[in-house]
Amino acid sequence: MSDGVTIIDETVPSVARVYDAFLGGKDNYEADREVFRQIDAVAPQMKDLARSGRRWLIRMTRYLAREAGMTQFLDCGAGLPTAENTHTVAQRENPEARVVYVDNDPVVAAHGRALLEENDRTHLVMADLTEPEALFSHPEVTRAIDLDQPLALFQCSTLHHLSDERDPWDIMRRYRDLLPDGSYLALIHFHDPEDGGAASELARFVEDIFARGNMGSGYFRTREQIERFFGDFEVLPPGLVRLNDWWPDGPHLQPHTVADDVALAALARK
Repeated sequence: MSDGVTIIDETVPSVARVYDAFLGGKDNYEADREVFRQIDAVAPQMKDLARSGRRWLIRMTRYLAREAGMTQFLDCGAGLPTAENTHTVAQRENPEARVVYVDNDPVVAAHGRALLEENDRTHLVMADLTEPEALFSHPEVTRAIDLDQPLALFQCSTLHHLSDERDPWDIMRRYRDLLPDGSYLALIHFHDPEDGGAASELARFVEDIFARGNMGSGYFRTREQIERFFGDFEVLPPGLVRLNDWWPDGPHLQPHTVADDVALAALARK
């Protein structure tokens, strides 16, 4: 940041912009597209996985706003705006729903200004996702969300960018402790079945590309490791499953691919 202007290094890939490239977006640079091309050359199905994640987010938000009656949403690792964002879905179901996006990417901050102009119930907070106590005491968060009432916390594709050494399980324990009773936790995480099969091979390949690049890392974890993030929360049916298997809108029209097995998602309630 210089004189109030965000300085963006276009030569260093960004998680948010690489994800945007996978979704077919335009808000990315050559460094981001290079990461995308490396993965796409070997595993073109990963594009479909990214889109499955977005569709899962839409279905899950719709369920929370319509069926669970949630009116408060804290979306961590918000990423770049797309056609259907959390606030779009939640406020379509309930115009009174309040959504706070959280990210620490300067590119997201620049695009987030447009979100702030849409309505006074949509907000963007730039904060460190690994510091839940600081986030829950952030003045912009406390102004928008009543932290004494149930809320929906989204950790969609965030925790798999934290190494074991940073202890993401303890970070999530602290988040769970801060959530009021009746709150929900929605989570997507990279998955490695560790069964010697094609999905495990793909997980290792993509993890290696993340590790060798300048963007940071993406870690693929076992089902048991992912389940630990939910602690003693009640994981709702159908459980921790592949993205397309979580209450799909209709029958599966596309054949199952190996990429479907390298991400799992679930919704749980405190």
